[in-house]
Amino acid sequence: MSDQRVSGTVKWFNDRKGFGFIERDEGGPDVFVHHSSIQIDGDAFKSLQDGQKVTLEVTQGQKGPQAANVIPA
Repeated sequence: MSDQRVSGTVKWFNDRKGFGFIERDEGGPDVFVHHSSIQIDGDAFKSLQDGQKVTLEVTQGQKGPQAANVIPA
């Protein structure tokens, strides 16, 4: 697990399914993001927009890189 935050851009996010992928600014494989890892104040609907800038921590999931503590920029 990484404790270093990285920057990225949302490649795509499906509101109905509650997940998508983030492209890291420094390159490397795309990072899977689940709505439960999006950090938004209050009870707001947790979603991301295609092309939106974010910061995140990259962890190793079962199928590859997975985002944690995603904060929209």
